[in-house]
Amino acid sequence: MHLTYDVIVVGSGFSAIAVTCNLIEQLPASAKVAVVGDDPGFGRGTAYRTELYLHRLNVPAGRMSLLPHQPDDFVDWLKSHGRRLQAGDFASRSDYGLYVRDTLARLLRKRDGRCRVDFIKAKAAGCVERYSSTLAFHLGNGDEIAGKNVVLCLGVGNATLPVAPDGVASSLRSRIIENPWRLSWLRRVAPSDAVCILGSGLTMIDQVLALRAHGHSGKIDVLSRRGLTPLGHAWKPPAPLPIDVERLPDTISDILKTLRGKSRTVADWRAVMDGLRPATQALWQRLSTKERARFLRHALPWWNIHRHRVAPDVFDRFGKLVLDGTVRFHAGFQKSLGAEEGRLVASYRVRSTREIAEIRADWLVNCTGMERAGISHSPLLKEMSRFALIVPDPLGLGIQVDAASEVMAPSRIAPARLFAVGALTAGQFWEITAVPDIRVQAKAVVEEIVSRG
Repeated sequence: MHLTYDVIVVGSGFSAIAVTCNLIEQLPASAKVAVVGDDPGFGRGTAYRTELYLHRLNVPAGRMSLLPHQPDDFVDWLKSHGRRLQAGDFASRSDYGLYVRDTLARLLRKRDGRCRVDFIKAKAAGCVERYSSTLAFHLGNGDEIAGKNVVLCLGVGNATLPVAPDGVASSLRSRIIENPWRLSWLRRVAPSDAVCILGSGLTMIDQVLALRAHGHSGKIDVLSRRGLTPLGHAWKPPAPLPIDVERLPDTISDILKTLRGKSRTVADWRAVMDGLRPATQALWQRLSTKERARFLRHALPWWNIHRHRVAPDVFDRFGKLVLDGTVRFHAGFQKSLGAEEGRLVASYRVRSTREIAEIRADWLVNCTGMERAGISHSPLLKEMSRFALIVPDPLGLGIQVDAASEVMAPSRIAPARLFAVGALTAGQFWEITAVPDIRVQAKAVVEEIVSRG
């Protein structure tokens, strides 16, 4: 089967649903859209599929509307579903997933005057240029579709274990949880089991709280390179401190020095981070490739814990587990993963020393987060790169796009337009993985498609 569409959306996560909703709102009734993805939880993705109430958004509800021109949409949805939350509160991620699903369904129920949307449950396996001014995709089900405009909304996968479990017997492999978001593993953990978590970011906090909610009472050891963990939002957020990006220095070292100075002039350092947030993309685009690389090597862990904070009550709940010794942090570089006397053994070099230490546990959970937005996780992107339909970002941050999110590939000959939304555009925008940024980008891309007809 071969069908031609005005727009093809490739992907099945939040970026794809944001683009699809904007297409439904903006395209004429005569237009045809295909959404291609093989994830059964279309639109919810990993983050919003969790059902545990303790798994919260780390952005207040008032900034989480799917559609930027309807800023109160999510808060209104919460109220209509009996959730007693205000714009400044942090909703559960499961509720947000339901909201995203309901928003799409509401737009699809509008039969009159909207474009045709076909949801194709298949994986896009390859892409070629057609002389019919389209880009064509070979699908895993054997079909082929072509589009005059294509929007790549492919996210990133879970990061792999830092070391391979070569020394672990097959009988213990089931106690190594490589994807913690498949929460069924929690039911197999005994209350007193010792757990070792690799990674100390947001995913780690989620899994610690999930363990406690499932009756776990044992010790939890957390191993990461620096032993840093996300900080919390303030119960009463300070007013953002306005920051003029054009007056900031050009090097990472001097920028950090300036921001530290500003933090000493306010009562709460969060005012500086929140003031920087609207200007982060502009600041990133001012940096040279050399300075961007320096940021990724040296400043990224500290940026993450200050910028991507957790809800204040979640932070307090987790902090109590740290204070009473239930959760213990270890900073170092993992060297091996083996087993001894029926238990898993994670060996690591203690940070800033040559000492080798071990963590013995009944379970090992990979919470190293999501891999950096590259092309290696996607056979489709690797093939498109091989045929020069896309160009990888030099720092491994997705693919090269321009300021309008259009993919930059000088060798492409077909006039069909190719865009990317979300994590694939991190090389151009950096801050492009959170809902407030993606929703704006999705709307802008659709407006660009509509403006060209």
